[in-house]
Amino acid sequence: MSALRAAFRDYISMRRGLGYKFMQPEVRLAGFVTFMEQCGAGVITRDLALEWSMQPINRRATWGIRLTDVRGFAQYLCSLDPRTEVPPAGILPSPSRCKPYLYSEAEIRDLLAAAFALPPSHALRRWTYYCLFGLLAVTGMRISEALNLQDKDVDLKSGILTIRDTKFGKTRLVPVHPSTKSTLQRYAKRRDAHRYPPRCSHFFVAERGGRLLLQYVHRVFWRLSRQTGLRSPSDHTGPRLHDLRHRFAVQTLLNGYRTGQGVDVVLPVLSTYLGHTCVRDTYWYLSACPELLGHAARRLERHWEVTP
Repeated sequence: MSALRAAFRDYISMRRGLGYKFMQPEVRLAGFVTFMEQCGAGVITRDLALEWSMQPINRRATWGIRLTDVRGFAQYLCSLDPRTEVPPAGILPSPSRCKPYLYSEAEIRDLLAAAFALPPSHALRRWTYYCLFGLLAVTGMRISEALNLQDKDVDLKSGILTIRDTKFGKTRLVPVHPSTKSTLQRYAKRRDAHRYPPRCSHFFVAERGGRLLLQYVHRVFWRLSRQTGLRSPSDHTGPRLHDLRHRFAVQTLLNGYRTGQGVDVVLPVLSTYLGHTCVRDTYWYLSACPELLGHAARRLERHWEVTP
Protein backbone atom coordinates (compact mmCIF):
# COMPACT_ATOMS: atom_id res chain seq x y z
CA MET A 1 0.00 0.00 0.00
CA SER A 2 1.35 3.43 -0.95
CA ALA A 3 1.91 6.07 1.72
CA LEU A 4 -0.69 8.27 0.00
CA ARG A 5 -3.34 5.53 0.12
CA ALA A 6 -2.57 4.89 3.81
CA ALA A 7 -2.98 8.62 4.49
CA PHE A 8 -6.24 8.58 2.50
CA ARG A 9 -7.63 5.82 4.72
CA ASP A 10 -6.62 7.72 7.86
CA TYR A 11 -8.26 10.86 6.47
CA ILE A 12 -11.55 9.05 5.81
CA SER A 13 -11.50 7.60 9.34
CA MET A 14 -10.86 11.05 10.77
CA ARG A 15 -13.77 12.63 8.86
CA ARG A 16 -16.13 9.86 9.92
CA GLY A 17 -14.94 10.22 13.48
CA LEU A 18 -16.17 13.82 13.29
CA GLY A 19 -19.67 12.61 12.39
CA TYR A 20 -19.62 12.87 8.59
CA LYS A 21 -20.85 9.96 6.48
CA PHE A 22 -18.44 11.00 3.72
CA MET A 23 -19.64 8.36 1.28
CA GLN A 24 -19.40 10.14 -2.08
CA PRO A 25 -16.21 12.07 -1.21
CA GLU A 26 -14.58 8.75 -0.29
CA VAL A 27 -15.44 7.31 -3.69
CA ARG A 28 -14.11 10.38 -5.50
CA LEU A 29 -10.92 10.59 -3.44
CA ALA A 30 -10.25 6.88 -3.94
CA GLY A 31 -10.25 7.64 -7.67
CA PHE A 32 -7.86 10.53 -7.10
CA VAL A 33 -5.43 8.35 -5.12
CA THR A 34 -5.52 5.76 -7.92
CA PHE A 35 -4.80 8.55 -10.42
CA MET A 36 -1.82 9.71 -8.33
CA GLU A 37 -0.45 6.17 -8.13
CA GLN A 38 -0.79 5.73 -11.88
CA CYS A 39 1.18 8.98 -12.34
CA GLY A 40 3.86 7.70 -9.98
CA ALA A 41 3.32 10.75 -7.75
CA GLY A 42 3.48 10.60 -3.97
CA VAL A 43 2.89 14.30 -3.28
CA ILE A 44 -0.18 16.34 -4.23
CA THR A 45 0.58 19.30 -6.46
CA ARG A 46 -1.69 22.01 -7.77
CA ASP A 47 -1.26 20.84 -11.37
CA LEU A 48 -2.04 17.20 -10.60
CA ALA A 49 -5.09 18.18 -8.55
CA LEU A 50 -6.40 20.29 -11.43
CA GLU A 51 -5.68 17.61 -14.04
CA TRP A 52 -7.69 15.03 -12.12
CA SER A 53 -10.49 17.42 -11.12
CA MET A 54 -11.11 18.48 -14.72
CA GLN A 55 -12.09 14.96 -15.78
CA PRO A 56 -14.18 13.99 -17.59
CA ILE A 57 -14.01 16.91 -19.97
CA ASN A 58 -17.76 16.86 -20.70
CA ARG A 59 -18.85 17.10 -17.04
CA ARG A 60 -17.81 20.58 -16.04
CA ALA A 61 -20.50 20.71 -13.34
CA THR A 62 -18.56 18.16 -11.27
CA TRP A 63 -15.12 19.80 -11.53
CA GLY A 64 -15.57 22.11 -8.57
CA ILE A 65 -16.85 19.29 -6.35
CA ARG A 66 -13.88 17.08 -7.22
CA LEU A 67 -11.39 19.86 -6.53
CA THR A 68 -13.07 20.64 -3.19
CA ASP A 69 -12.55 17.02 -2.15
CA VAL A 70 -8.88 17.19 -3.07
CA ARG A 71 -8.46 20.51 -1.23
CA GLY A 72 -9.73 18.97 2.00
CA PHE A 73 -7.43 15.97 1.65
CA ALA A 74 -4.45 18.20 0.79
CA GLN A 75 -5.06 20.42 3.80
CA TYR A 76 -5.00 17.32 5.99
CA LEU A 77 -1.76 16.10 4.34
CA CYS A 78 0.03 19.42 4.86
CA SER A 79 0.62 18.56 8.50
CA LEU A 80 2.20 15.24 7.47
CA ASP A 81 4.15 16.37 4.41
CA PRO A 82 4.88 20.11 3.98
CA ARG A 83 5.63 19.52 0.29
CA THR A 84 1.90 19.13 -0.29
CA GLU A 85 0.35 21.90 -2.40
CA VAL A 86 -3.20 22.89 -1.49
CA PRO A 87 -5.17 23.97 -4.60
CA PRO A 88 -6.61 27.48 -4.16
CA ALA A 89 -10.35 27.84 -3.77
CA GLY A 90 -12.49 29.25 -6.55
CA ILE A 91 -10.33 28.34 -9.53
CA LEU A 92 -12.96 25.94 -10.87
CA PRO A 93 -16.68 26.71 -11.08
CA SER A 94 -18.82 25.13 -8.39
CA PRO A 95 -22.39 24.03 -9.12
CA SER A 96 -24.92 26.61 -8.00
CA ARG A 97 -27.56 25.61 -5.50
CA CYS A 98 -30.91 24.87 -7.11
CA LYS A 99 -33.49 27.58 -6.59
CA PRO A 100 -36.33 25.95 -4.66
CA TYR A 101 -39.78 25.66 -6.13
CA LEU A 102 -42.30 26.95 -3.60
CA TYR A 103 -45.46 24.90 -3.91
CA SER A 104 -48.79 26.63 -3.40
CA GLU A 105 -51.44 25.17 -1.12
CA ALA A 106 -53.52 24.28 -4.18
CA GLU A 107 -50.61 22.45 -5.83
CA ILE A 108 -50.01 20.37 -2.73
CA ARG A 109 -53.72 19.54 -2.45
CA ASP A 110 -53.76 18.49 -6.13
CA LEU A 111 -50.67 16.31 -5.68
CA LEU A 112 -52.14 14.56 -2.64
CA ALA A 113 -55.48 14.09 -4.38
CA ALA A 114 -53.73 12.52 -7.37
CA ALA A 115 -51.75 10.23 -5.06
CA PHE A 116 -54.94 9.14 -3.32
CA ALA A 117 -56.50 8.34 -6.71
CA LEU A 118 -53.71 5.96 -7.73
CA PRO A 119 -55.05 2.62 -8.95
CA PRO A 120 -56.11 0.09 -7.91
CA SER A 121 -58.63 1.57 -5.50
CA HIS A 122 -58.58 -1.44 -3.14
CA ALA A 123 -54.77 -1.52 -2.79
CA LEU A 124 -52.44 -0.02 -0.18
CA ARG A 125 -50.46 1.92 -2.79
CA ARG A 126 -52.63 5.02 -2.85
CA TRP A 127 -52.60 5.29 0.94
CA THR A 128 -48.83 4.90 1.04
CA TYR A 129 -48.10 7.72 -1.41
CA TYR A 130 -50.82 9.98 -0.02
CA CYS A 131 -49.38 9.68 3.51
CA LEU A 132 -45.74 9.81 2.39
CA PHE A 133 -46.10 12.98 0.29
CA GLY A 134 -48.31 14.55 2.94
CA LEU A 135 -45.76 13.84 5.66
CA LEU A 136 -43.01 15.48 3.61
CA ALA A 137 -45.17 18.57 3.14
CA VAL A 138 -46.08 19.07 6.81
CA THR A 139 -42.74 18.16 8.43
CA GLY A 140 -40.06 19.22 5.94
CA MET A 141 -38.39 15.82 6.30
CA ARG A 142 -35.95 14.62 3.66
CA ILE A 143 -37.39 11.86 1.48
CA SER A 144 -34.59 9.52 2.60
CA GLU A 145 -35.52 10.13 6.24
CA ALA A 146 -39.18 9.30 5.60
CA LEU A 147 -38.33 6.11 3.70
CA ASN A 148 -35.92 5.01 6.44
CA LEU A 149 -38.53 5.33 9.20
CA GLN A 150 -39.00 2.08 11.09
CA ASP A 151 -42.19 1.12 12.93
CA LYS A 152 -40.35 1.66 16.21
CA ASP A 153 -39.48 5.21 15.13
CA VAL A 154 -43.12 6.31 14.78
CA ASP A 155 -44.74 6.87 18.18
CA LEU A 156 -48.42 6.88 17.27
CA LYS A 157 -49.46 7.70 20.84
CA SER A 158 -47.42 10.83 21.44
CA GLY A 159 -47.05 11.82 17.79
CA ILE A 160 -43.26 11.96 17.76
CA LEU A 161 -41.03 10.64 14.97
CA THR A 162 -37.46 9.57 15.68
CA ILE A 163 -35.24 10.37 12.71
CA ARG A 164 -32.14 8.17 12.86
CA ASP A 165 -28.93 8.08 10.84
CA THR A 166 -29.66 11.36 9.10
CA LYS A 167 -27.64 13.08 6.38
CA PHE A 168 -25.12 14.14 9.03
CA GLY A 169 -25.27 10.97 11.14
CA LYS A 170 -27.37 12.48 13.93
CA THR A 171 -30.68 11.52 15.51
CA ARG A 172 -33.48 13.99 16.19
CA LEU A 173 -37.09 13.99 17.37
CA VAL A 174 -39.82 15.45 15.14
CA PRO A 175 -43.19 16.16 16.78
CA VAL A 176 -46.17 16.19 14.42
CA HIS A 177 -49.60 17.85 14.52
CA PRO A 178 -52.50 15.76 15.96
CA SER A 179 -54.11 15.61 12.50
CA THR A 180 -50.87 14.16 11.07
CA LYS A 181 -50.67 11.65 13.91
CA SER A 182 -54.26 10.58 13.20
CA THR A 183 -53.51 10.11 9.49
CA LEU A 184 -50.41 8.00 10.28
CA GLN A 185 -52.47 5.87 12.69
CA ARG A 186 -55.02 5.15 9.97
CA TYR A 187 -52.25 4.30 7.50
CA ALA A 188 -50.57 1.91 9.95
CA LYS A 189 -53.87 0.15 10.57
CA ARG A 190 -54.53 -0.33 6.86
CA ARG A 191 -50.93 -1.35 6.21
CA ASP A 192 -50.98 -4.01 8.92
CA ALA A 193 -54.28 -5.39 7.65
CA HIS A 194 -52.91 -5.46 4.10
CA ARG A 195 -49.61 -7.28 4.71
CA TYR A 196 -49.34 -10.60 6.45
CA PRO A 197 -46.87 -11.75 7.50
CA PRO A 198 -44.81 -8.50 7.62
CA ARG A 199 -41.86 -8.54 5.21
CA CYS A 200 -39.95 -5.60 6.68
CA SER A 201 -39.93 -3.30 9.69
CA HIS A 202 -40.22 -0.02 7.72
CA PHE A 203 -43.20 2.23 8.36
CA PHE A 204 -43.89 2.98 4.69
CA VAL A 205 -44.00 -0.19 2.60
CA ALA A 206 -44.55 -1.23 -1.00
CA GLU A 207 -47.62 -3.12 -2.14
CA ARG A 208 -46.22 -6.54 -1.24
CA GLY A 209 -44.97 -5.45 2.16
CA GLY A 210 -41.34 -4.87 1.24
CA ARG A 211 -39.34 -1.68 1.65
CA LEU A 212 -40.44 1.29 -0.45
CA LEU A 213 -37.55 2.13 -2.79
CA LEU A 214 -36.54 5.69 -3.66
CA GLN A 215 -36.41 5.15 -7.44
CA TYR A 216 -40.03 3.94 -7.49
CA VAL A 217 -41.15 6.87 -5.33
CA HIS A 218 -39.57 9.31 -7.80
CA ARG A 219 -41.25 7.58 -10.73
CA VAL A 220 -44.66 7.92 -9.10
CA PHE A 221 -43.99 11.56 -8.22
CA TRP A 222 -42.90 12.40 -11.77
CA ARG A 223 -46.03 10.77 -13.14
CA LEU A 224 -48.29 12.65 -10.73
CA SER A 225 -46.48 15.96 -11.26
CA ARG A 226 -47.19 15.71 -14.98
CA GLN A 227 -50.76 14.65 -14.31
CA THR A 228 -51.40 17.66 -12.05
CA GLY A 229 -49.64 20.18 -14.30
CA LEU A 230 -46.55 20.76 -12.16
CA ARG A 231 -44.51 19.88 -15.24
CA SER A 232 -45.36 19.19 -18.86
CA PRO A 233 -45.02 15.70 -20.40
CA SER A 234 -41.81 16.73 -22.16
CA ASP A 235 -40.13 18.35 -19.14
CA HIS A 236 -37.01 16.66 -17.78
CA THR A 237 -36.74 19.10 -14.89
CA GLY A 238 -39.24 20.75 -12.61
CA PRO A 239 -40.49 20.75 -9.03
CA ARG A 240 -38.90 18.07 -6.87
CA LEU A 241 -39.97 16.16 -3.79
CA HIS A 242 -37.17 17.96 -1.93
CA ASP A 243 -38.92 21.25 -2.70
CA LEU A 244 -41.62 20.25 -0.21
CA ARG A 245 -38.90 20.64 2.44
CA HIS A 246 -38.04 24.09 1.09
CA ARG A 247 -41.69 25.10 1.12
CA PHE A 248 -42.09 23.96 4.74
CA ALA A 249 -39.07 26.01 5.82
CA VAL A 250 -40.21 29.16 4.02
CA GLN A 251 -43.76 28.89 5.37
CA THR A 252 -42.47 28.43 8.91
CA LEU A 253 -40.34 31.57 8.62
CA LEU A 254 -43.21 33.53 7.09
CA ASN A 255 -45.56 32.49 9.87
CA GLY A 256 -42.96 33.61 12.38
CA TYR A 257 -42.67 37.04 10.77
CA ARG A 258 -46.45 37.43 10.45
CA THR A 259 -46.99 36.66 14.13
CA GLY A 260 -44.29 39.07 15.24
CA GLN A 261 -41.66 36.53 16.24
CA GLY A 262 -38.07 37.53 15.66
CA VAL A 263 -35.98 35.62 13.16
CA ASP A 264 -33.50 35.01 16.00
CA VAL A 265 -36.24 33.02 17.76
CA VAL A 266 -37.65 31.09 14.80
CA LEU A 267 -34.46 30.15 12.95
CA PRO A 268 -32.70 28.09 15.67
CA VAL A 269 -35.88 26.09 16.30
CA LEU A 270 -36.47 25.53 12.59
CA SER A 271 -32.82 24.58 12.09
CA THR A 272 -33.06 21.91 14.79
CA TYR A 273 -36.39 20.61 13.46
CA LEU A 274 -35.00 20.28 9.93
CA GLY A 275 -31.81 18.59 11.12
CA HIS A 276 -29.38 21.23 9.84
CA THR A 277 -25.90 21.06 11.31
CA CYS A 278 -25.51 24.84 11.27
CA VAL A 279 -28.12 27.58 11.53
CA ARG A 280 -26.55 29.40 8.54
CA ASP A 281 -27.92 26.58 6.34
CA THR A 282 -31.40 27.66 7.46
CA TYR A 283 -30.65 31.34 6.84
CA TRP A 284 -30.38 30.45 3.14
CA TYR A 285 -34.17 30.21 3.02
CA LEU A 286 -34.42 33.96 3.60
CA SER A 287 -33.25 34.43 0.00
CA ALA A 288 -35.68 31.89 -1.41
CA CYS A 289 -38.83 33.97 -1.09
CA PRO A 290 -39.37 37.66 -1.99
CA GLU A 291 -41.84 38.09 0.88
CA LEU A 292 -39.23 36.89 3.36
CA LEU A 293 -36.69 39.33 1.96
CA GLY A 294 -39.24 42.10 2.31
CA HIS A 295 -39.90 41.23 5.96
CA ALA A 296 -36.16 41.10 6.66
CA ALA A 297 -35.57 44.46 4.97
CA ARG A 298 -38.37 46.17 6.93
CA ARG A 299 -37.04 44.82 10.22
CA LEU A 300 -33.58 46.07 9.32
CA GLU A 301 -34.98 49.52 8.47
CA ARG A 302 -36.78 49.69 11.83
CA HIS A 303 -33.56 48.66 13.56
CA TRP A 304 -31.63 51.51 11.95
CA GLU A 305 -34.39 53.98 12.75
CA VAL A 306 -34.09 53.32 16.49
CA THR A 307 -30.32 52.93 16.55
CA PRO A 308 -28.70 56.06 18.05
